[in-house]
Amino acid sequence: MMNFTLLKHEMLATIKLFSIILAVLMLYIISIVYMYNPEMSNTLNKLTETMPELMSAFGMSNIGNSLIEFLSTYLYGFLLLVLPLVFIIMLANKLVIGYIDNGSMAYLIATPNTRFKIVFTQAFFLVASISVLLTATTLIAIIFSGILFPNELDLSAFLTLNIGLFFLHFAISGYCFLVSCSSKDLRTSYAYSTGIPILFYLIQALSNMGGSLEKLKYFTIYSLFTPEKLMTQDSSSFWMLGALFLIGLLCYMLAIRVFVTRDLYL
Repeated sequence: MMNFTLLKHEMLATIKLFSIILAVLMLYIISIVYMYNPEMSNTLNKLTETMPELMSAFGMSNIGNSLIEFLSTYLYGFLLLVLPLVFIIMLANKLVIGYIDNGSMAYLIATPNTRFKIVFTQAFFLVASISVLLTATTLIAIIFSGILFPNELDLSAFLTLNIGLFFLHFAISGYCFLVSCSSKDLRTSYAYSTGIPILFYLIQALSNMGGSLEKLKYFTIYSLFTPEKLMTQDSSSFWMLGALFLIGLLCYMLAIRVFVTRDLYL
């Protein structure tokens, strides 16, 4: 079902982008873990009091009393939502519409491989790349939390939180892959695969500010990712993860079907 030659090529072609995103994430994760101390918490509390609306918009209004709550506030409200999103958008567009746009898809289709085998390989590589990226960030946070603050991180809650994060990015990547498979050119693909997720994030940021804006959360996919419920393993968080998985799976299935049946003007 997969073309391992193409898979190996994508691994080598993506390693630079992957390394840059991972390095930036490592830097911020280590910095956030290091910031978990009473003196810094007081500073962050004062910052929150100074700009309450802005901090709430990015999900940073509640510092919490434990390491897991602290990490949830400062990593999962912005950093681990946006940086993996950048990686997903760039990779999803490169894997399909990028080949079509530069003419390389003609060479791939000319090989004995079927369209299904080609697009399934690209879809698998996208999901695997996201999985490896998030697994690496999870291990980094666990290792440095253990070094700096031994036995303070609730591993069960933290792993559940990161599983939820994967399902969120799985759903978003499915959408981006669908756009890449169905767009007529690279510019259009980037416009939709970038614009819609960012619009959803901005809507989520507005809903976080509370008041009458809170109802906006029903119009964004990000409302299905709820760190506070995942950490407590609230039953409602699991059907939300199921919804994210279903969205992602349907998008990938539709993307594969669209690519296999579409007319390619190569």
